[in-house]
Amino acid sequence: MKTPKFWDKTSDEMPHFWGNLIFFVLRPIMVIFRLGHRNRENLRAFQGKTGVVVISNHTSFLDVFCQYLCIRLKQWPRFLARETLYDHKALGFILSRCGAIPIKRDSADRRALKRAAYLLKNKEIVGIMPEGTRRGKSGRKPTLHAGAAFIARMGGNVPILPATTINAEKVKQKGKFVRFPKITVAFGDPILLSDFDFLPKEDRLEACTWYAMRESFSMFYGCKPEEVDMVDLFPDTKDYSKIFEENPIPHHTSEEIVKGLS
Repeated sequence: MKTPKFWDKTSDEMPHFWGNLIFFVLRPIMVIFRLGHRNRENLRAFQGKTGVVVISNHTSFLDVFCQYLCIRLKQWPRFLARETLYDHKALGFILSRCGAIPIKRDSADRRALKRAAYLLKNKEIVGIMPEGTRRGKSGRKPTLHAGAAFIARMGGNVPILPATTINAEKVKQKGKFVRFPKITVAFGDPILLSDFDFLPKEDRLEACTWYAMRESFSMFYGCKPEEVDMVDLFPDTKDYSKIFEENPIPHHTSEEIVKGLS
């Protein structure tokens, strides 16, 4: 796959024409599914102040588009997308013009990681769905790695903001007709890498990503984070539940973090 040069640029340097046009082309999704958002101000507070990694679970092909629509036009999220998606001409065209960053699956794609870090250092938004594929839509076993936290560290220890897309998975379920539920994109409270320094060095990044994903699933299921069964969701990943029960992670607000930057 030949990579267009503008993928290496910040959103301020990229031509906004295509990003804006695709926003308005996709906008009917907002009407059809009564797309709404919750706590978006948690993300808006970082605009022009610091980069931020938005991390979320992945249940539907609509997840990325719904999050993109809720964040644009005021901000421009740059999602990591697996490289094979660009093999589909129409989808590849949309992803590239939206500024998505192609990444090779199941490998340490240094080029993609450097791009993401570059954007974060330029106070941009990088969106990551660590599961890599839609849950329950493939034969791949869900796994969770330290990637999201690693990118946040590479980008200058920027905050991580959990997010989720609610009801998108109900649009098309196996054996059922297409439905049109109300879809909501929810944003949580920011998480700081430094709050995990009490852990052994080799566990910090994975534990941070684990914690952020538990927050995402908490919003998705509408329950307390402690009630999310992460062992069932990620059976091959270390369970940090007991550790965080004994060592609660401090709660932060976006405003508090922004204030600390000044």
